[in-house]
Amino acid sequence: MNNTSLRILQTESSCGWGNQEARILIESLGMQSRGYSVELVCCAESVIASRAKDCGIPVTTLPIRKRNFQGLISARLLLSKRNVDIVHTHSSTDSWLMTLACRASIKRPKIVRTRHVGAPAKCKSASKWIYSKGADYVITTSLTIRNSLIINYGLSETCSSAIPTGVDLSHFQPMNQSTAREVVGFPAQRKLIGFVSGSQGQTEPEFLCEAIARLDRDDFDLLILGTGLDQTQIEKCVSNYELKNRTYVMESPEDLVPCLNSVNFAVLPACRKEAEQQLLRQTMSCGIPVFTTLDDHSEPITIDGKTSRLVFREDTESVANIINELLDDDRQCKSLGRNARETACEQFSLKSMLNQIEEVYQQLAVTRRAAA
Repeated sequence: MNNTSLRILQTESSCGWGNQEARILIESLGMQSRGYSVELVCCAESVIASRAKDCGIPVTTLPIRKRNFQGLISARLLLSKRNVDIVHTHSSTDSWLMTLACRASIKRPKIVRTRHVGAPAKCKSASKWIYSKGADYVITTSLTIRNSLIINYGLSETCSSAIPTGVDLSHFQPMNQSTAREVVGFPAQRKLIGFVSGSQGQTEPEFLCEAIARLDRDDFDLLILGTGLDQTQIEKCVSNYELKNRTYVMESPEDLVPCLNSVNFAVLPACRKEAEQQLLRQTMSCGIPVFTTLDDHSEPITIDGKTSRLVFREDTESVANIINELLDDDRQCKSLGRNARETACEQFSLKSMLNQIEEVYQQLAVTRRAAA
């Protein structure tokens, strides 16, 4: 089956906007560019509906925000009108509605379920069914999520894979630091540490401020960069550690690239969620030295001493020592940044992500055709 004859139905019941929805658009546009027929099914009031239309992706809106009979009937009616090969679901509600609708179809499409969220799925028999039996193939955004589903929900190793979200390497790339600082408006001479967080209101930089306060030096500034930052909490934190006059805060900047390229190195919290992992990959793609913290639930996607420095965030003394070391060791920073960029080009590209997803689609298309 060639690309032009393969029909993909992407579905998303979420009405908000974040890394998950952005990835769906990236996947859809990428598959369109490779000759696939792609359509998005989502809620009429969702952000992704308007953004997909703006990108030229065909959109059909259905009442799939809630798991109810109306949504199921709507899904079944749509499938009866569309001769699709693959239904690719992304959130819990649309996964349930579309999986049940597909299973009731005479010409059943193959079902792909992507799990974006790192938090454990609900330990219920129904949840186990959706992953182990309901979907024909499961994609996760990290190896940790995949392993958890295999252990706890009976997910098949042969019918699943971890495919991280790709980075646009033509956009997220190294930039002259002086030029970047001029664009953003930071002083040219002072050293700048970046704290980069992708978790809305959940990861504040107190551990970093506490570590900085241990240092007997003030020859550098701090940039706090992220999404959904708690401004009140941050102001209280930097004031408590007497860093207010040396701290810049930027929430959801329009373009991350000059911001990332302005820092001498970036500190990122433990990568539990897709948004955090994606920020780490974007930072590495810019060739920025990264210093990441770990906890018992995070997924290390860098190598200590080669592509980053790693330490448990509770070890404030070690955090302070590594900050001090990186501030004084330009050679180490250059090596970490160079290795980070090389790793990003080898492992984190959009092309790599799309290649892996396309391989899944083609594999399922062959088995569907054989069963017809």
